[in-house]
Amino acid sequence: MAERILLVEDDPTLRATLTYRLQHEGYTVEAVSDGDRAIDSACKKPPQLILLDLMLPGTDGLTVCRKLRACCAPSQRIPIIMVTARVEESDIVVGLEAGADDYVTKPFSWMALRARIRAQLRRTQTEEADEEEKLGSLESTDVHIDLDAHSVTRAGIPIDLTNRLFDLLVYFVRHRGMVLTRSRLLERVWGFDYLGDSNTVNVHVHWLREKLAVDPTAPNLIQTVRGVGYRFLG
Repeated sequence: MAERILLVEDDPTLRATLTYRLQHEGYTVEAVSDGDRAIDSACKKPPQLILLDLMLPGTDGLTVCRKLRACCAPSQRIPIIMVTARVEESDIVVGLEAGADDYVTKPFSWMALRARIRAQLRRTQTEEADEEEKLGSLESTDVHIDLDAHSVTRAGIPIDLTNRLFDLLVYFVRHRGMVLTRSRLLERVWGFDYLGDSNTVNVHVHWLREKLAVDPTAPNLIQTVRGVGYRFLG
């Protein structure tokens, strides 16, 4: 059965172009032009992936993303790729923190977008295949990860993480002490080969550090290895 993609784009020309290209790739596409219809569609019939424009009439893309993450169970884990004309890092960070798994900036290359779509779908399939392996819990110093409940605590304090930050932390803990390159993190956590943009990893590591800093005295668990990547010290 063809994977179903929900396309949320208010520009009629771009919406028609993307619909055609996605269908040509074999995907089933539902295209909507506003945030309210996107929320309604995703909740009634969850797709395998959502392409979400940031600038929408009425309910904007950030609000749509937050509402979808709030109403969907973590186990559903619908990948959301945010499409935005904003290129400032602060705007991208806000989108990722809202729950987006990835982002592309306009104007974008179709081949790059297609690669990211395939990567997100491949990652989801891998997670489903490995679900049994993920059951249980992980411990690292004062960090406790409950894989069944999809929850994290540090020193007994609950930490609210997006799906992507949760996956990143799990990967760090499972490979504690190892130097992990940005390209490896992109491949293993995001599911795609290095495409020349390590900013995605940097932004997520920044936010994960902030989330893990439950108090000012808590030591930083993620060390930057200059010119290489990161090491989890827990």
